Amino acid sequence: MPTVPEHIAIVMDGNGRWAERRKRPRTFGHQAGLKALRRTTEHCARIGVRTLTVFAFSSENWNRPEREIKRLMELFMRALDKEVSALHENGVRVRFIGDRHAFPGELQMNMRQAEALTASNQKMTLVVAANYGGRWDIVQAAQALARQVATGQLLPEDVDHDRLAARLALADTPDPDLLIRTGGEMRISNFLLWQAAYAELYFTEVLWPDFGAEDLDRAITAYQGRERRFGLTGQQVRGGAGA
Repeated sequence: MPTVPEHIAIVMDGNGRWAERRKRPRTFGHQAGLKALRRTTEHCARIGVRTLTVFAFSSENWNRPEREIKRLMELFMRALDKEVSALHENGVRVRFIGDRHAFPGELQMNMRQAEALTASNQKMTLVVAANYGGRWDIVQAAQALARQVATGQLLPEDVDHDRLAARLALADTPDPDLLIRTGGEMRISNFLLWQAAYAELYFTEVLWPDFGAEDLDRAITAYQGRERRFGLTGQQVRGGAGA
């Protein structure tokens, strides 16, 4: 039976263009994008995906127009109020990664409450990357290790792959198997730079608000057709002669 990815990561791109094509404000697209997230989360839970990580708000998004940012924060608040109870009832754990300090205090509190409410749920984990950037993630991990070196808790030569990885935002989560980007762009835009080192990448022209179960299934089918070698040869992976 084909393997379902344990961890899927998604760059949810195309909300603004989706709205512009309909001559509507960009925030209308973000509202539609929330519905797409609900559909995708529900489908992931149905098919056995253990972790879904979505890029909701990057550290670079603060450069967008002030009005759009304000509406995004309002939408974020409403989504927490409306969606978290349903996620909790369906056994989904909610986590947030990123630098929360730039968000309004009430939003930070609601994020903590959502995490606390759903902390014991085990069916699936939804990770929301908010004010997140892959470079920020690596820098904050390096700073934590640097502080330990400065206080004598570590020697510089003790800083290795495992110690750095242990201080990243998703340290307790398996790396993503499949990274999807909607909207037609073919880049990962500073998302999970360390964790996605061996993820299979899948790009689709479908704008995020139009993304649904069939689109996710296509991405998973493409993933299932690939050979994941992790630096080995194909023969080694397949256990063939000369491995």
